[in-house]
Amino acid sequence: MKNIPIGLIYSRLIIGFIIVILSILNIENLKFYTVFLLTIGLLTDIFDGIIARKLNISTQKLRRLDSSIDQVFFVCVIASTYIQCPEFFQTNSLQFFILIGIEALTYAVCYLKFKKEIATHSIGAKIWTLVLFATLVQVILKCESQVLFAICFWLGILTRLEIIAIIFTLKNWTNDVPSFYHALKLRQGKDIKRNKLFNG
Repeated sequence: MKNIPIGLIYSRLIIGFIIVILSILNIENLKFYTVFLLTIGLLTDIFDGIIARKLNISTQKLRRLDSSIDQVFFVCVIASTYIQCPEFFQTNSLQFFILIGIEALTYAVCYLKFKKEIATHSIGAKIWTLVLFATLVQVILKCESQVLFAICFWLGILTRLEIIAIIFTLKNWTNDVPSFYHALKLRQGKDIKRNKLFNG
C-alpha cells in the first residue's frame, strides 16, 4: 500500500513521455488519446498526495519528488500540444515566454534561498493547475483558446508571484504551504492548519 503514491507519481512521468511519443508519431485519434492520458495524469497528481496523507507517508522527500515530476509532466504535455497546434503557440508566444520566465524565476528564487526545489503546493497553484488542464484540453481539441487562455495566463502570473512571496517570507524551507497568509504565520512561529485531504 505504501508504494501506491510513489507508483502514481512515476506513472505520471511515464504518461508524459507517452504523450510526447504519440504526438511525434501523429497516430490516429491523437487528440482523444492526448486528452485521455492528460486526464489520467491529472488524476494521479490529485490522488498521490491524498493517498500518501491517508497512509501517513507524506514526507518532504515524497512532496519534492511530486513537484519535480509535475513539472516534467506538464512540460511533456505542453510540448505535445505544441507539436499538434504550433500556430497557437506562435500567436501567443509572448504570453508563453512570460509564463516560462516567471516559472523559472520561482525555482531560481527557491534554489538561491534554500538550495531546494519548490514544493509549496499552495491552494492558488492547485487552482491554476486545474485551469491549465482545462486550457490545454481546449487547445488540444480546437487548436485555439481565448478567454480561457487569458484566465490561465493571468492566474499563472498571480500564483507564481504568490509562491515567490511565500519563499521570501519563509525562514526555512517548508513543503505544503497553502498561501502567503500561512507563510506569514509560519514566519511568526505559529502553527498553521492544513486541509488533511488536499494540503495536509
